[in-house]
Amino acid sequence: MSTPTRAFVGRLSELDVFDPLGDKVGRVRDVVVTFSASRARPRAIGLVVEVPGRRRVFVPMTRVTSVEGGQVITTGLVNMRRFEQRPNETLVVAELFERPVQVSTEGGEVVAATVQDIGIEQMGTRGWGVARVAVRLETSRPTRLGLLGRRRGETFVATVEDVRGLRDASEGQGAAKLLETYEDLKPADLAEVIHDLSPQRRAEVAAALGDERLADVIEELPEDDQVEIIAGLEVSRAADVLEAMEPDDAADLLSELPAERREELLQKMEPDEAADLRRLLTYDENTAGGLMTTEPVILGPEASIAEALAVVRRQELSTALATTVFVCRPPLETPTGKFLGIVHIQRLLREPPHNPVGGILDKDVEPLLPTASLGQVTRMLATYDLVGMPVVDEEGHLLGAVTVDDVLDHILPEDWREERHDVVPPSEVTRG
Repeated sequence: MSTPTRAFVGRLSELDVFDPLGDKVGRVRDVVVTFSASRARPRAIGLVVEVPGRRRVFVPMTRVTSVEGGQVITTGLVNMRRFEQRPNETLVVAELFERPVQVSTEGGEVVAATVQDIGIEQMGTRGWGVARVAVRLETSRPTRLGLLGRRRGETFVATVEDVRGLRDASEGQGAAKLLETYEDLKPADLAEVIHDLSPQRRAEVAAALGDERLADVIEELPEDDQVEIIAGLEVSRAADVLEAMEPDDAADLLSELPAERREELLQKMEPDEAADLRRLLTYDENTAGGLMTTEPVILGPEASIAEALAVVRRQELSTALATTVFVCRPPLETPTGKFLGIVHIQRLLREPPHNPVGGILDKDVEPLLPTASLGQVTRMLATYDLVGMPVVDEEGHLLGAVTVDDVLDHILPEDWREERHDVVPPSEVTRG
């Protein structure tokens, strides 16, 4: 098998990785490079590979035997410990793509440009190094001394020696290429990628995400990262993102902010959204009121089963919320009219679509009061094998619903998000 000689990282990050027997190991997500004052070219030391289970692991470049045929072939054992970036390491896709740099041209000019891709190549026995940088010109360059002029927006490839500022983080770096690389990730997995970035880079990625996508990602981040990102957004943008979050998650995040900032954000939100969050903030976080969402699926008793099924199919609903319909008298926004009972999705699937949901109510589930403790909520969910529980006030009006995912968030250790991929023991291979 021939030895690889060169590749652009943008192309590498789309390739699957296979072992010598042809079994798929995972997919390349990034390339790790290191800078040194003693070397003219940064050194490429390994690949970040996503393996089954969405775990990202490190594969040394010394294990890469081929990048031909649209695939990467590796040899030897792979360390299955979750990849953790070291202080002297830089991720090409996550940190170098779209970085502002300066490029020296043939005529001696220095022009502003933005990194679009990084070319690495094998350098004899010294391993792999960064050799070329594909850049987009940010200023027009006139024709001079008979050389071809270039215009703003044009892309060309420069040698790495002609590029200045590649190792220096800059303000205002874009994140579109990073997000394009990870567009297939679920919010929880993208959150893991963002968690591993520097605070500045996290802020840049947050700025590039749409409100809905950012809201989904924030819900999956550790508390410190959530606060950092929301605090770094403009007030109006932060309010929009909070409105897009699940109410219980948004309330938890608001409770961690200084009172002045919290009130500023609530004032910027839609009145109805803000009212729901203010109500949630009055409850202790370890009670049913503090755990619940104020936006479960709520229908009146006359609604048809077909209508109920159409509602629970909505893509924006979480799996936990989509399993249960809460049936109430009008008004149908929390706090509702009198709570009547619940209908499970399995029951909906077994009944004629034209029948009303009011005729198939499960009335055996006793609603929780908002003051019910976390222990009471957990026992009720476990005793009746439920995914969601209604929360009502003293008059029987539905205030919200507690779902099993909300409970798990509170009973797992605080650092479970950081530790969730560290359950697999490392193999024999270590990073050198």
